[in-house]
Formats: sequence, structure tokens, C-alpha cells
Amino acid sequence: MSEKTIFQKIIDKEIPAEILYEDDLCLAFRDIMPQAPTHFLVIPKKEIVSVNEIEESDATLIGHIFSVIRKLTQDEGIAESGYRVVTNCGTDACQTVPHLHYHVIGGRNMTWPPG
Repeated sequence: MSEKTIFQKIIDKEIPAEILYEDDLCLAFRDIMPQAPTHFLVIPKKEIVSVNEIEESDATLIGHIFSVIRKLTQDEGIAESGYRVVTNCGTDACQTVPHLHYHVIGGRNMTWPPG
């Protein structure tokens, strides 16, 4: 068995996180190194390495995650002003944790292009 990722340890409550939302399918928590005034992550509880490993059977899960993102951006007060949803896929994109995760970043003006 492979070693648990930091996100799996957060899901399993082995390490603390500032949890914003949790249900049977996903978990949302604040980023420990925020890149904006509002920066949180939403992750599936199902172990999916990256976008490359999403299967057709995950469509409901991914849709649910985006519904949670919509709710949390409203709760965090960034829905109207705007926010960015980012997921990195692979080493060239700087994916550092091999567990699908969506960064939700807002509360400031974003520049383009990113990185």
C-alpha cells in the first residue's frame, strides 16, 4: 500500500485543517499558504490522482464539487467580485500532491496570464 497523501491524512483527521465544508463526497479547507485573501481547496474523498484519472463514473462527484465551490464562494463573499478555480495536473503544472484538488482563489484582482 502506498503512503497516504497529506490530503488523505486531512480527510482521515490525522492532521488538522481549517475545514469549511465536509460531506460524504468531498472536503473543503483553507490553504495553509494562501495566495490571496480567500484561498481554499476542495478535494474529493475518493482517491483520484489528477484530472487525468477522472472517469465517466466520477461525473456526479465532479459536478457536486463545483456545486460546493459555488456555495463556498457565496459564503466567503467572493462570488460577485470574482474568483479563480485552479487545478494542477502533473509535474510541469506544479502538482505537488497526487490527489485531485481545486484551489479556489479570490478577494483580490487576478492577473493574466497566470504563472
